[in-house]
Amino acid sequence: QVRLVESGGGLVQAGGSLRLSCAASGRSFSSYTMGWFRQAPGKEREFVAAINWSGSSTVYADSVKGRFTVSRDNAKNTVYLQMNSLKYEDTAVYYCAADRNWRVVVTTPNLWGQGTQVTVSS
Repeated sequence: QVRLVESGGGLVQAGGSLRLSCAASGRSFSSYTMGWFRQAPGKEREFVAAINWSGSSTVYADSVKGRFTVSRDNAKNTVYLQMNSLKYEDTAVYYCAADRNWRVVVTTPNLWGQGTQVTVSS
């Protein structure tokens, strides 16, 4: 089992950048596909980005494509979400997620972190 802990959230002005990190503890991190989701107040949780076990494949929600970049360092058991050109509507709690199945990680992943708040001021 893998335990996920996010960090790096905070308050940033519109147009600014943040980098979220998700540290995984436990065995076999490199065998997991990793994802990022977010949930804004009053809205359902939505998919943001995902990366396969090797980092060779990534996928993004249309709303963040070209602004966010997901990456991973298997030696450090960590996945990252670099967020640039942040907008007010990016304000949400961001969650790291993991699953062994690529198709599942973008919809209903099995493992979740506790979330980190990102607030973008306009």
